[in-house]
Amino acid sequence: MILCKCGKVIDSTNKFKDFIRTSSSPSTATFGHTECGFIFNLVDGELPKRYSSKKELKSMAMELAEKNKLDNTSTQKLLLLVDRLKRDGNRSDHNILMEAYRYASS
Repeated sequence: MILCKCGKVIDSTNKFKDFIRTSSSPSTATFGHTECGFIFNLVDGELPKRYSSKKELKSMAMELAEKNKLDNTSTQKLLLLVDRLKRDGNRSDHNILMEAYRYASS
């Protein structure tokens, strides 16, 4: 699961294939996000880091919960964990959402 810089979770339904120039090859296969057009360069390790407000992050967490069909208890746990992790420090949205989802879904 990858979080785009626009704040949406990318899955197989909303991505496209592309070829870009990277440090290892002039034509490297990669993918992009169909909704915003952002193309990922995973070869050079350039994942987008986004630092959203608490409100934006909670709406992303709700979208993640709906997409993965979490029950009410797990969704509440996810939102609480997102709130706590956001308060703790300077983490990117992707790190916060993935860690909270891992604990909430277990």
